[in-house]
Amino acid sequence: MPDIWDVAIIEAPSVLGLRPTGVEELPEALLGAGLAEGLGAVRAGRVEPPAYDPERDPDSGVLNPDGIAAYSVALADAVSAVLDDGRFPVVLGGDCSVLLGNLLALRRRGRHGLLFLDGHTDFYQPSAEPAGEAASMELALATGRGPRVLADLEGRGPLVRDEDVLALGFRDSEESAAYGMQPLPSALHAMELDSVRDLGAAEAARRAVGLLTGDGAGAGYWIHLDVDVLDDAVMPAVDYRLPGGLTWQELETVLHTALSERGAVGLDVAIFNPRLDPGGSLAERLTECLLRSFDGQG
Repeated sequence: MPDIWDVAIIEAPSVLGLRPTGVEELPEALLGAGLAEGLGAVRAGRVEPPAYDPERDPDSGVLNPDGIAAYSVALADAVSAVLDDGRFPVVLGGDCSVLLGNLLALRRRGRHGLLFLDGHTDFYQPSAEPAGEAASMELALATGRGPRVLADLEGRGPLVRDEDVLALGFRDSEESAAYGMQPLPSALHAMELDSVRDLGAAEAARRAVGLLTGDGAGAGYWIHLDVDVLDDAVMPAVDYRLPGGLTWQELETVLHTALSERGAVGLDVAIFNPRLDPGGSLAERLTECLLRSFDGQG
């Protein structure tokens, strides 16, 4: 990637795939902590979600399926405009369902990969997900699994191929199996937390990038960051807490490696809940992590 970043920040405060618990305040928190100024970024607008419906859709089994589908198209339009301008989109969610709009923007342009940084694999089907939250299903939906209204956006599903995905840092295997989440498909590349630790963050990230940019790969990859990939001891401001996780330094190393390669085409940040960070210290630390990842100090 270029030495001087040309970043455009898009605010995507959707909680359609979760609940209005506070993650919708993520953009204001990180922007208030100086993210735009630190990146020298332009502000490329805010994509407002439709009204939240707390009733689970009886046909799809998902909360707000039509709203998420419409929002994904609107967000894809915003991301596409940033890409058309030759800028690097940084999308501030919101819950993890914003990933669908980001990948739809790339799918319109061809084949791309996905570096999926998340404490959970988010591969539920509606029949197993207890609350019908798409934020627990987005990786399954992005790879074409689930109700068509979300798994086949604009008739372009899957948005990303199994073999073009690298899930890194997750630690929910036993818990998810107990709840009935389907396992990750064999073609999808996976490095759970223990594997990252065995390899070391730098080597794990290099291998991940190699897989996403090797022969047969698409035209770059999107980076999805759910902040619950971080150790719960250092990032408790999330709605579904899980023991363990990456350290700040490990996350900075992974992000810096991924952003240092020419293949990175965009990044989203999701799930951080400012209401669980009343003093604002975690927002400041997360912003610092992102800035260090971009400027090479990670």
